[in-house]
Amino acid sequence: MTGMRATAAAVERERGPLSVPAFRAIWTTSLLGNAALLILGVGASWAMTDMTSSPRLVAAVQTALMLPVMLLSMAAGAVADMYDRRRVVLAALSLASGGAALLTLLAAAGLVTPGVLLVACFLIGCGVALAGPSWQGSAAEQVPPPLVAPAIALNSISYNVARSLGPAAGGVIVKAGGAVAAFGAAAILYLPLIAAFFAWRRVREPSRLPPERLGYAIGGGLRYIVNAPPVRALLVRLALTGLLAGSLSGLMPLVVRDILGGGAGVYGLMLGIIGAGALTGALTAGELRRRYPNEWLVRAGTAITGSAYLVVALSPSLWLTAPALFAMGAAWMVFVTVMNIGVQLLVPRWVAGRALAGYQAAIMGGLALGSWSWGQVAGAFGVAQALIVSGVVTLGAVLLGRWFPMPREATVEEGSGLATPAVALALTARSGPITIEIGYRVDPARAREFYTAMQEVRLIRKRNGAYQWLLSRDVAAPDAWLERYHYLTWADYLRQRDRRTAEEEAFERDMLARLVHPDGIVVRRWLERPFGSVRWKDETPDPGQPAGV
Repeated sequence: MTGMRATAAAVERERGPLSVPAFRAIWTTSLLGNAALLILGVGASWAMTDMTSSPRLVAAVQTALMLPVMLLSMAAGAVADMYDRRRVVLAALSLASGGAALLTLLAAAGLVTPGVLLVACFLIGCGVALAGPSWQGSAAEQVPPPLVAPAIALNSISYNVARSLGPAAGGVIVKAGGAVAAFGAAAILYLPLIAAFFAWRRVREPSRLPPERLGYAIGGGLRYIVNAPPVRALLVRLALTGLLAGSLSGLMPLVVRDILGGGAGVYGLMLGIIGAGALTGALTAGELRRRYPNEWLVRAGTAITGSAYLVVALSPSLWLTAPALFAMGAAWMVFVTVMNIGVQLLVPRWVAGRALAGYQAAIMGGLALGSWSWGQVAGAFGVAQALIVSGVVTLGAVLLGRWFPMPREATVEEGSGLATPAVALALTARSGPITIEIGYRVDPARAREFYTAMQEVRLIRKRNGAYQWLLSRDVAAPDAWLERYHYLTWADYLRQRDRRTAEEEAFERDMLARLVHPDGIVVRRWLERPFGSVRWKDETPDPGQPAGV
């Protein structure tokens, strides 16, 4: 039977994700959807350049488009983990397309001002930000398990194909029909992707537990990131690098106009060269990852990006600037690809959408704030000077690896989970808060070792949903320890029993076997408000009957 499953998996991989009709339709139309925002960005940046010579306002266009990703990504990731991803994508892309259509009408009527343009870009960016985690996460639901990894790779290629062609197309459209034509094209290009998601019939396995509330789900994602040191370090490094290297994305129109002396066509050409470099980086990242350590690739990508900025700042020639932009596009794409894969390999499925949202918030937030900050510098000292400083500090970002190194690469395996514990109260999913107390008997000679191991247990508990974790020792009995932590509801407690990874289970199992007396573990579960939770009324007697969720 195992051999038959392996053969079937091999056949599926040979056929590839594009053999699946739903994925093929969505992937094909995603080429247009990914290009839509890039074309709109070209039109918006050039429209702002026509309206004002202020570097601050020109750079603010990219900030307005990217800032929503930082602000909304965690909420979008929580929604992706909680609800039907197909419906989320449909609603979010409709918002983006509608915002682009509204901007087209306003531009055609001559009503677009710098303020109106920035608000419209922010609105469209919100739609794209909300769609992102659900859109990317849906690939695993469109294809069989053996094809998930190739499907994710194809989605990355789709974005980079659009990135290489979209800006150039945007430049052609702006040159031929002005910014209003670029806005209209963006609104139309979202429609085929919306139609493909509408036609997809998603099959979803119902959960035995109700979905988390949005606020709790967002908090759960943030709590996981904070209590997962490798993930936290990776995201901090990503955000800091984006902040330091965020100059060129916002100042590129001014580079073309003031340093290269070009127009909209040259602007689109330069963006197309960056995109072609990014596509090259995406296609070669896999082979580079097999040959070189991730830390080396991240440092190399950072250093090449900083060096390219210096060339762009100092070169008035297209023949020098174009190769530098190509190299920068390739290096930056290798950098973000290695980071993206690192995040996805570090987290379990239950929080994958929120971790991916954290990744997007870190990179887009860093770039958005960097674009705005370097726009201020350019406004005060000049475009070339801002790029020189940005290039130097980006080169310095190579040193971030000393404090935020790339974690070791290992795929997270799901744990076996724990059975629902027997209870003798009529609990519901919303009953709570719940307090867990675990008593341990530990040889006093191994107290320090036990305490150190329990600090790792603390991180496991907290990133899987617990709060107010405490570890105490009996002053009258040195071998007695008490672990205490809380959950808001009974459903939250049951969720964490399904969330532990195989590595976490193995660590806890090994720790208990080595350090705790075999008969020295006592677990007690307490309902903190037995007559004040949603289940109870003052006149309701204690049923005292076993019940679950």
